[in-house]
Amino acid sequence: MATEGVDKDKRRFLTASTAVVGAVGAGFVAVPFVASWSPSERAKTAGAPVEVDISKLQDGQKVTVEWRGKPVWIVKRTPKALEDLKALDDSLRDPASENVQQPEYAQNSSRSIKPEILVLVGICTHLGCSPTYRPELAAADLGADWKGGFFCPCHGSKFDLAGRVYSGVPAPLNLEVPPHFYKSDRVILIGKDGGAA
Repeated sequence: MATEGVDKDKRRFLTASTAVVGAVGAGFVAVPFVASWSPSERAKTAGAPVEVDISKLQDGQKVTVEWRGKPVWIVKRTPKALEDLKALDDSLRDPASENVQQPEYAQNSSRSIKPEILVLVGICTHLGCSPTYRPELAAADLGADWKGGFFCPCHGSKFDLAGRVYSGVPAPLNLEVPPHFYKSDRVILIGKDGGAA
């Protein structure tokens, strides 16, 4: 018989040892594989809310921060700029912001929580270029009726100082207003919706 001289205890030991080593090896392979499903620290940071101190923002000034890999503009509008917004409705595609690209608390004529502070995602709604901030009035290249706003040099789309798109330009929608709220009079948290704070 072929099984003569076979040490069954030794065979069981070797089988059990091989199984244990295989299980440990599978664990060493599985742990990094399963861990790779979780977002990296860099990815978590990229999607995290961004805190911005606006206490030093001057009238007419724009600052840019990055949130989720996108530029977010914060503009402190002048009283004149806010007044001029009212006169533009007839020139705009969606003056009442009926196409929802803003939180409910920013669906108003200034598209903001506080009228003097505008928060927008700085990406054109046509093909994703980044418009330039053009606060000057009656700019020679934009026309005598230009009241300040944003101009996309890629295809000529124009937006007012509330991020509302003009009629007759390639961009189909207003600029997006990201979720945000005021942690205090000086600090805005972009990327988290705190309601109409």
